[in-house]
Amino acid sequence: MIKVAEPGGKDSIEMRKVYAGFISEQIEAGSDIIALEADLMSSMAMDGVHKKYPQQVINCGIMEANVIGTAAGLSLTGRKPFVHTFTAFASRRCFDQLFMALDYQRSNVKVIASDAGVTACHNGGTHMSFEDMGIVRGLAHSVVLEVTDAVMFSDILHQLAELEGFYWVRTIRKQAPTIYQPGSRFTIGKGNVLREGTDITLIANGIMVAEALTAAQQLAQEGISVAVIDMFTLKPIDRELVKNYAEKTRRIVTCENHSIHNGLGSAVAEVLVETCPVPMRRVGVKERYGQVGTQDFLQQEYGLTANDIVAAARELL
Repeated sequence: MIKVAEPGGKDSIEMRKVYAGFISEQIEAGSDIIALEADLMSSMAMDGVHKKYPQQVINCGIMEANVIGTAAGLSLTGRKPFVHTFTAFASRRCFDQLFMALDYQRSNVKVIASDAGVTACHNGGTHMSFEDMGIVRGLAHSVVLEVTDAVMFSDILHQLAELEGFYWVRTIRKQAPTIYQPGSRFTIGKGNVLREGTDITLIANGIMVAEALTAAQQLAQEGISVAVIDMFTLKPIDRELVKNYAEKTRRIVTCENHSIHNGLGSAVAEVLVETCPVPMRRVGVKERYGQVGTQDFLQQEYGLTANDIVAAARELL
């Protein structure tokens, strides 16, 4: 059951510290978990965990393909590998290993991909991935998630520690806008309705959930009734929820910190064309690579703001 927080806040804890705390907690509890890093320990706050538990936290170096192969091998011994690296390297750099060693072999490995989209900020275009979720969603057995805030990240990580299979989780590293109250529980494969509406539905994930809620408030001031859905599972997408709200509001806008191609917009469009074709717009990155900048600048530059969502909604209305 989810509990929606008051709008406008920021998480009190960074997402990377949620991850480091989870790994430390699992090791202390005697779990078979083992954390693998591709020379990005300081980026994910794992330095201290590595110092304390050098046998359970391993830096495999800047060799992402090797990290994935190592994780697959460890999973065969009964260990529970969690792999972390940036989204670009967790998708483009090691795609063949994701296919061969994890998905094809049905390995029990969880990949945590950080620095999602424009949140890579000062790392620039080479590290700023807008195509990563689309790459991984094409694999036959993958489960692809983008967590929304610290409350969700913590709950999903604890679920993944007990689940079998290949899961790919996209996240930011620092503080996220607060969307959920502590104690919320999330069902992988099911979207969360954060706001009811009858005129249009905004379907968002990641940092765009907060932008969608802000856009809904702006539109409400114009007398427009807006539903907002957090579609944190990209694959398998909640087809029934998409269909139901397409039938209810007859208009859909998707909102993603990712390319509009093969991401959330594409996944929703696939459901609509097969179940309930209605007009839709896709707010996301359009045929561009990344660049250096602050997150605020980049969201403006790539059209990833509440104002961009409002503009797309007005087109449909």
